Amino acid sequence: MDFTITILGSASALPFSDRNPSAQALSVHGRLYLIDCGEGTQQRFRQEHLSFVKVQAVFISHIHGDHIFGLFGLLSTMSLYHRLEPLRIYAPEGFAPILGFFLSTFGQDLSFTVEHVPVAVKEPQEIYSDKVLKVSAFPLNHKIPCYGFLFTENTGEGRRPRTYAYCSDTASFPELAAWVKGVDVLYHETTYTGELAEKAVQYFHSTTADAARCASDAGVGKLLIGHYSSRVRDVKVFQQECRTIFAESYAVDDGDIISIASK
Repeated sequence: MDFTITILGSASALPFSDRNPSAQALSVHGRLYLIDCGEGTQQRFRQEHLSFVKVQAVFISHIHGDHIFGLFGLLSTMSLYHRLEPLRIYAPEGFAPILGFFLSTFGQDLSFTVEHVPVAVKEPQEIYSDKVLKVSAFPLNHKIPCYGFLFTENTGEGRRPRTYAYCSDTASFPELAAWVKGVDVLYHETTYTGELAEKAVQYFHSTTADAARCASDAGVGKLLIGHYSSRVRDVKVFQQECRTIFAESYAVDDGDIISIASK
């Protein structure tokens, strides 16, 4: 039974020629869940042979363009593929007028309904559940309201559920390691290398050291890193710096498929 992450975008605000802004697809027992939706997501969907109509729900961390600019084209394409099942988008409260503009301007001919479920939590809280997956949201430390997500497999008795935590744009803060403690795989943004640490403070982002310390303190099985600054072209530098603190650190690329296994 699958529990995999497909990286649809691993750049930060400025896209690379071969790297889209943030987006990931989580596949659980044949069901698909979208996490953030930066520009170019639907093209990456095609390249990875993912279904536009099988997305169960969308989880948006925050309302910055590099995390939502791809959403509206994706919704339109879902309709062109004759999606009928309603779609819920879990996103911060500020997403409501943005979705409202899209629906009022372009949504008259959509083949399905779109519902915004506001996310506004001050500590980890379950926001979604179905027969294969539970999702909790928790606040991050960014310039605007921003949330991470913990995805926990729903399993029968006798088997430990697999877990995946997604930590989008955030400055380091002490509670985070406790909130993602012991997960099998943690994705944590590493916008900046160590030499650009002052930029991380300025823009409420994380360095390689911030992400690696969080993974180490939380005792996670594996750390995935992404959301790379365009100032650094060789992403292996991010991985090398993380591994000086947490050995099981991996710099992701667009198109990577990571299977999540219990520790």
